[in-house]
Amino acid sequence: MSANVVHFTDANFEQEVINSDIPVVVDLWADWCAPCRALAPTIEALGDELAGTIKIGKMDITANPGTPSQYGVTAIPTILLFQNGKEAGRLVGGGKTAEEFKQEFNKAFGVSV
Repeated sequence: MSANVVHFTDANFEQEVINSDIPVVVDLWADWCAPCRALAPTIEALGDELAGTIKIGKMDITANPGTPSQYGVTAIPTILLFQNGKEAGRLVGGGKTAEEFKQEFNKAFGVSV
């Protein structure tokens, strides 16, 4: 995993996501999910490109079931978008390009990336 992609867990979620001073993208995934694995290179590229502007990370739902349950996640991959400690958007499913993700980030966060 890229050094610019944060490893989120149930234990660090509040500190890393809720208390973040920049927008956060949380990729909820599992190693047994083929669409999640296909999405991984795009998430890593976005993490590298947007480092310092938007915090991008991944959370393995198998190892960390509490947070996905708390946010009512029923399918993966699901991308949760957080700003100022609150959910600002949600994308379900893969198949988006990096540019399409950035357009979604712009809408949810009110920034231009």
